[in-house]
Amino acid sequence: MSESRHSRHLSWLVKSCIPNPQSHSQQHLDPQPHHHDKTTTPTQISSLPDDLLLECLSRVSPSSLPSLSLVCRRWSGLLHSPSFSHLRRLHGLLRPSLLALSFPSLISATYSLGSSHWHTSSLTNNHHLLSVLRDGSRLVSLGRYVYILASTATARFDTWTGFSEKRSPMLFPRKKFASSVVSGKIYVAGGASRTTAVEEYDPDIDAWITVAESPRKRYGCIGASVDGVFYIIGGLKIGSSAVGAAGAAGAEAHVYASSMDLYDVEARGWLRSRAVPGGGCVVAACAAAGHVYVLASHAVELSLWRFDARRKGGGGGFGEWCRMRSPPLPAQVRMDGSVRFSCVGAGENVVLVQVVGCIDDLLRRSGRSERGFREGLVLLYDVVSGEWTRAPDLPRVIQRAACVCVDC
Repeated sequence: MSESRHSRHLSWLVKSCIPNPQSHSQQHLDPQPHHHDKTTTPTQISSLPDDLLLECLSRVSPSSLPSLSLVCRRWSGLLHSPSFSHLRRLHGLLRPSLLALSFPSLISATYSLGSSHWHTSSLTNNHHLLSVLRDGSRLVSLGRYVYILASTATARFDTWTGFSEKRSPMLFPRKKFASSVVSGKIYVAGGASRTTAVEEYDPDIDAWITVAESPRKRYGCIGASVDGVFYIIGGLKIGSSAVGAAGAAGAEAHVYASSMDLYDVEARGWLRSRAVPGGGCVVAACAAAGHVYVLASHAVELSLWRFDARRKGGGGGFGEWCRMRSPPLPAQVRMDGSVRFSCVGAGENVVLVQVVGCIDDLLRRSGRSERGFREGLVLLYDVVSGEWTRAPDLPRVIQRAACVCVDC
């Protein structure tokens, strides 16, 4: 019944956008003047100003959005505007969600925070994803689109339609690099042995340019952004053989693994680098609610740190570190490299940490069998209350995945 009601409303909405030629010709055929009956003459939606039209479009059900964008260029432009997303968020129709893209099976899974289950769908018809979605790929979201960045290829995934298309690749081949979105543009750094270039991608013109040179040449680093600053976090030093003594090489690698480089996008300059307190190797990081959250490994335990990244009106706390409550991982998880972590900022209040390592293989090698514990554990951290909760595990069809936060 609900779908039928939405269909009737959508049909009227689309038809009212198209002028009726019969009503125009009828005016010429009828020579007798007559009074307009406002109760019987419907107003065409095409005559509405943009602000009122946006109010109408922003209330349409999500399943109808792909069809609406095909009605006309005006509607398509409005649906892609920031105002459209802002209105849907005000109406409670956009919620932070976790999107997991599985490879090589090409399956997507979406989880809306607060819900009780994941929604999965097949992506087998997305041939472009086959060349970019692999281990080491980075995902960033821009509006309705998710950009998948691989070493020599880039694809754009449309979360409305479920289809993807090729986009321009990065200027330099990279693997396990840092990436993030700042002011509507994508920035990448690290993961390249031949260059320290920081690249900027403009989605409007589908082009990459070099904007800076990194102070460190990192591999396996993680990206985040808050208040116009691109953070390049953790990783290892590329080309450490140049260091003379083995001890010095190890010490420098440790410094890389627990440090952050800060690039001010607007000023086109570098801020003072910061180090994670207590050392340890950064294994995951993200930005949420004006802070950068860093998950560090200390061989036998994990620690969660919060960096105050609010520069504009943040109360003067920029650069301060605070240790937060560590994630309550099951006792079966061992910090031996068999388990990997993905940290995603989801909305203003929640940081999500997901265990994406090969837990089943780890248990089989150790001879243990634990019921109810497997690959795909998902934990949610509320930045207001400081409490951890467990979300539904990833669906079993998701074997290996790259994750990103989207609004849907």
